[in-house]
Amino acid sequence: MFYPKDHDVNDLSPLTIEDTIASPGLGGFFFDDQVAIKYGAQRDGNFYSGAGVTAGYESVREPAESVCVMLVLSDGYVARGDCASVQYSGVGGREPRFHAAEIAALIESELAPKLRGLDVTPFRRSAAHAEQLVSGIAGLGRAASYGVSQALLDAASHAAGHHLMGRVIKDEWQLPGLLTAVPLYAQSGDDRYDNVDKMIIKQVPVLPHGLINRPALVGPGGRALVDYVHWIRQRSRKLSSDESYVPIIHLDVYGMLGSEAAGSVVGTADILVRMEEAAGPHTLRVEHPMDAGSRDAQIEVLCQLREVLTARGSQVELVVDEWANTLEDIVAFAAAGAVHHIQVKTPDLGSIHHAVEAVLACHANGAGAFVGGSCSETDLSARATTHIGIATGATQMLVKPGMGVDEGLAIVTNEMNRAVRLDRYLVRE
Repeated sequence: MFYPKDHDVNDLSPLTIEDTIASPGLGGFFFDDQVAIKYGAQRDGNFYSGAGVTAGYESVREPAESVCVMLVLSDGYVARGDCASVQYSGVGGREPRFHAAEIAALIESELAPKLRGLDVTPFRRSAAHAEQLVSGIAGLGRAASYGVSQALLDAASHAAGHHLMGRVIKDEWQLPGLLTAVPLYAQSGDDRYDNVDKMIIKQVPVLPHGLINRPALVGPGGRALVDYVHWIRQRSRKLSSDESYVPIIHLDVYGMLGSEAAGSVVGTADILVRMEEAAGPHTLRVEHPMDAGSRDAQIEVLCQLREVLTARGSQVELVVDEWANTLEDIVAFAAAGAVHHIQVKTPDLGSIHHAVEAVLACHANGAGAFVGGSCSETDLSARATTHIGIATGATQMLVKPGMGVDEGLAIVTNEMNRAVRLDRYLVRE
């Protein structure tokens, strides 16, 4: 039987990786072929009819997959992280949908020997080195780097003796202050009404995502979406007994406003202004209002849209998601002032040290940093990336995994509150 040995934090010998093992698993939701859905794949319960059209998909909807990476350390501790990808893999400049069994086998056969002996005490250095190793192995990609880096952050927090991943980030990036709670943003999935009720009951600060991924959910001239925004406003007023609770309404519209407006920036602004009027006292954030087909084109069209809205006196806050997939992309959007907020979609960035850098780049350029990710992630990846948000002072943080609200909200809320409380305990004078 294998039993971990106690790690002595005063021992100056390096804490290293002795072996790496991997197990295939599930993600919290599905992998969906966004292109097929946009072009009319018919919904049948939780299924979509027809075959996939995006590379890597056999069906329009397939089970989300994950791979747990386990680093067996020289003192016997096993550090863990989960390789995961986003619900709409393979579009918007993202890597293709991955298959867990293949990734797990490559990690054990190709990556494990290369990681053996790596000192895990300095997280940034070990994460960058591991990412280089992953990039040199055909068939592995950012999803693999994502999981390995989570395990390395777990290992570094173990090496430090406090098991607090956010404190490792604070210390290595020399960020002042304590870990701080961040407003959470929940997503409804297709259950756009009952799940809003759950969010209001639990006073979620930012809601509901809405999954506005089909033309019918926008309606001619945006009428259906305006009605939905007005319903959220009325529902919040009716159900909440706390008058101070005025949640931010954040909707992800998957480029559908631009599609409804036939690509017109002015027409898209018209819909946004009508949505803003329906939102009333609630701040309105709209994610991915238009899709221009490439990063540079997306920056240009969102700059134009922001200028039109500003000229009209609108306070709608624009959020970018698609085409902001790497640290370089995020810096480009932030430097251009294209949007008010940028989603740091953690699986897309690969190794999570890039996500830390991305949040800091947003801060440096005056953009809100939204630590996001996907419903298709896991409990482990949700917990690890929670520490990015509370260490860097993100604007908001996604509740994940899954689309049921309750489960993801409990996972992220509890991890955040535990870490914030423990950090205050550990640094007490």
